[in-house]
Amino acid sequence: MYTRYFGLEEKPFAISPNPRYLFMSELHREALAHLLYGINSDGCFILLTGDVGTGKTTVCRCLLTQLPEHTDVAIILNPKLTASELLRTICEELGILLEGDAGSMKTYVDVLNRHLLTAYAKGRTTAIIIDEAQNLDMDVLEQLRLLTNLETNTQKLLQIVLIGQPELRDILERPELSQLNQRVTSRYHLTPLSPEEVHSYILHRLSVADGKNKRLFSPKAIKYIARITGGIPRRINVLCDRALLGAYAENEDHVSYDIIRKAGSEVFSQQTGQRSVFREPATIAGLMVVFCLLLTMLYFSPFFKELIAVEPQPANVEEIEEPAKATASAAETEEKPAQAADTEPANQAVNPAVIQTAPLSNSPPDEQPNEQIDAQVTPDRQQAAKPVQPAEQEAQQGVLIARAEIYAPVDTDVYQPGLPNSVQVSPPKHFPTLEHSSIIQNSRQPDNQ
Repeated sequence: MYTRYFGLEEKPFAISPNPRYLFMSELHREALAHLLYGINSDGCFILLTGDVGTGKTTVCRCLLTQLPEHTDVAIILNPKLTASELLRTICEELGILLEGDAGSMKTYVDVLNRHLLTAYAKGRTTAIIIDEAQNLDMDVLEQLRLLTNLETNTQKLLQIVLIGQPELRDILERPELSQLNQRVTSRYHLTPLSPEEVHSYILHRLSVADGKNKRLFSPKAIKYIARITGGIPRRINVLCDRALLGAYAENEDHVSYDIIRKAGSEVFSQQTGQRSVFREPATIAGLMVVFCLLLTMLYFSPFFKELIAVEPQPANVEEIEEPAKATASAAETEEKPAQAADTEPANQAVNPAVIQTAPLSNSPPDEQPNEQIDAQVTPDRQQAAKPVQPAEQEAQQGVLIARAEIYAPVDTDVYQPGLPNSVQVSPPKHFPTLEHSSIIQNSRQPDNQ
């Protein structure tokens, strides 16, 4: 379509492996030399590997044009064959006539062996070229190794060229193929073109297409081609062909940087023109839903609850009840101070049972029974609602202070009779006196007395 517009005789960037368009870079020249040497010498296996689209098949087609006339070649383009099918295909490619029932492996090997001996006697060389050899099965590779046993005392009768992708090298490194790997006499690996070679590659194909040195790509466009294609010839061909079509559609006389970028967005949409999937609204919404689900699962997980939970420390029942009851007694005292002073007598008879139930002790409160602590600190529930006189209120406060000092931990340095190295100290300032004891007894006297 665009060939006549640009004055070209044919499409310069076709992806077919035309040996006329082979760009003899340093890498491709060395690869071709390895193949020629392996076939013309006394070798067994010749190995050529390279990434997809680096020009392995084109080098192979160029090899066929440069082989000597005394070389017979069998080309296997479809390696997905069984061992028997492979032998039959080789015989057909070499023009070997099969007589009678030739369906067994032994028949194929015997016929092939006689043909190779006849060709060697005539001074001819026989080679087998297998493309896409990384797809060969293990039993087929073993059968190829056995074919190299067809030999004379001085020379191998068959040379086998294996062309494949880089994984072919890994396959041959397996322990079960060590015998075949040892018979590889020549091997070479093709790599992509450098940025400088990409420029020369484009000019070479344009010159082959029209016989002139046309410059249809701007320098900036060529740099873009080298960067986005990675120097792989097949990718370069696809991109340049699309760019020339775009320039023809826009009536441009050359491929500019804008045109090559548009072509790159169409050809390599996954790398360039296509917007990232993480920028799509549907993708963002899906990620948010997944994030919310993860947060919900984390929140209700036992680990998260143990991480954020703060368990309250259990409080002592006596410490909670004592301030509450004291507050209730103080409130009742403020509401009925005058009525309590007129109705209740100042002193009542002493109840000796109260003194027996509330003995004074130096042991901490935690070591005493709960019944004794309730009897010492908490007033009787039946008398909590009775009005309290001012004198009785003073007595209760004095008792609380005295008990706090009595329950304090005993210091070993305080003077105690009969203990050495102790210091005599004065009694506490608010230690209950006999008068306070009588007031306590009067305040604890039951109503029925």
